[in-house]
Amino acid sequence: MPEIELNDYKGLEAEKTKFEVSDQEIEMELKTMQEQNARMITIEDREAKDGDILTIDFEGFIDGEAFEGGKAEGHELTLGSGQFIPGFEEQLIGAEAGEEKEVAVSFPEDYQAENLAGKEAKFEVTVQEIKEKELPALDDEFAKDVSEFDSLDELKKDVEEKIAEGKKKNQEQEVEKQVMDQLIEKVDVKIPGAVIKRQTDMMIRDFDMQLRYQGLELKKYLEMTGSTEDDLREQMKEDAEKRVKTQLALEKIAELENIEPTEEDVEEEIKKIAEQYNQEVDKVKETLGDAEKENIKDSLKNRKAAKLLVEEAKVTEVEPKAEEAETAEDTEENDNGENEA
Repeated sequence: MPEIELNDYKGLEAEKTKFEVSDQEIEMELKTMQEQNARMITIEDREAKDGDILTIDFEGFIDGEAFEGGKAEGHELTLGSGQFIPGFEEQLIGAEAGEEKEVAVSFPEDYQAENLAGKEAKFEVTVQEIKEKELPALDDEFAKDVSEFDSLDELKKDVEEKIAEGKKKNQEQEVEKQVMDQLIEKVDVKIPGAVIKRQTDMMIRDFDMQLRYQGLELKKYLEMTGSTEDDLREQMKEDAEKRVKTQLALEKIAELENIEPTEEDVEEEIKKIAEQYNQEVDKVKETLGDAEKENIKDSLKNRKAAKLLVEEAKVTEVEPKAEEAETAEDTEENDNGENEA
């Protein structure tokens, strides 16, 4: 890793966007909680309507021939969810349980399966069952059932605080990103290709692990996106260089400011690692070698250096951008319109 000189790293400028929690945001969160605690009621005395959950059997045909992937039994479909191709769900509105319907649709021109893109198809659909969600009333009893609070007002207050906490965290991340971007500009040094390659290798491994957590392998991902590992490396190259420069700068600041993690800092970090992997702290300590312990200390030093930069930055609070404000207003108008309806 190359040596760097670093000057004027304190007093960097950043902006943070003002925020507030609207009544609509609180209502939306409460509505989500209602949805999560809804009861499913089987419908036998009316036709299916938008929002109902249908259990259907279906088989699709193009030019009278069944096509691969176009058949399923016992599939749950929420009408209006947009889960199926345009026009499919709309044609099931008005159906009754036990009814057989023919649904005619056209696959979009940009449909992911090229052999179906732009083709007209007919589906033979049998509606096995119709259900609807019965939402619990928003009252004190609801608050007691879904939380540790005794009243709806207390629950609303807690929801407001959590939304505000999330927005504050986003605000802090916004400031830190601006500060780090300015810090990178002060690192005037050419990063060796081998160092960038090593960082890219680490990023590829991390990305591969994230995919595996989602049940997908890197090879399959590349096939699905029609790209190669070289393409992925090229996409990551710029970010890899930024990460290396950030690391170099933070290490230099930690050196200049004599930043060292305390034993308590290290203990707390090991505790977090143990919680992440659901292991006993002592067990984690037994698995940590000298190199791993040094990595933990280096990571803590860099975080402390980043925190110092943010604390020393000149941060100006600004109003939300016009488009953000318009989006918030649109959301409020839409919610009001739905309430009136």
